[in-house]
Amino acid sequence: MTLLAAPTTNYVRRRERARELGARFDFAQQPLALYLAIVDAQERAFERARNDSPSRADLAPYVVRVALPGVMEAAVAAGTETLREATLLRFDEADLEGLIESWLAGDETSGTDTFLARASTQPVLEALPELAAQLRRSDAGERTCPRCGGLPQLAVFPETGEALLTAQRTLVCSRCAKEWVLSRMVCASCGETSGAKMPILSDVDLFPHLRIDACEICRRYLITVDLRKDPRAVPVVDELVALPLDLVAAERGYTKIARNLMGF
Repeated sequence: MTLLAAPTTNYVRRRERARELGARFDFAQQPLALYLAIVDAQERAFERARNDSPSRADLAPYVVRVALPGVMEAAVAAGTETLREATLLRFDEADLEGLIESWLAGDETSGTDTFLARASTQPVLEALPELAAQLRRSDAGERTCPRCGGLPQLAVFPETGEALLTAQRTLVCSRCAKEWVLSRMVCASCGETSGAKMPILSDVDLFPHLRIDACEICRRYLITVDLRKDPRAVPVVDELVALPLDLVAAERGYTKIARNLMGF
């Protein structure tokens, strides 16, 4: 029973944190309002997927039948005018199963297509780790998700419970949400190990628990969430409000390893 309840608790925590951060940061209110609508649809898809256990062959049709309608409804209800119009256009004209398969294959797609596919498919993959594992290709890089082969979305320094104990860095998959350990002295994109080539950028007054970990070699970066500095943080939600840090990274010529659900 505990194993089944834990993922649902994750969605509750994501929802509560999004409300908290939306009240704290004016600039994040609109994207977090959309996120809250999407989380409701994702939680429903997660529960359905656990019960239905679709096969890999049926994954795209299943997502289109079960998860995508709720995500589209949320996007139309809570999204920007541009997102609403683009979503309605996809509903009328797009090959929706092809849209899902393209995202699964890692193909370059439009921002709207990526948003719809990711928001709809991710909860299904999070619910079914064995299904997610079937997506990992034999040529997947060593710094990709050990389960599905997805790119890391963000990094986390977890709480250790001891002030002098150094926490291991974990990465969170942008596709199936699995967490895995990678040395903090290794670039999560290219594998660079020289600390002099990996600058850290932050705004401790605005985000004391968030920072940019960048790499001068590959010019990529990700956001790191330090739970030792804010134990209430929910990494996948807190990363969404790091837009000011994303802008700093962009100004300095860095590209995020994997954009988050909102496209930042």
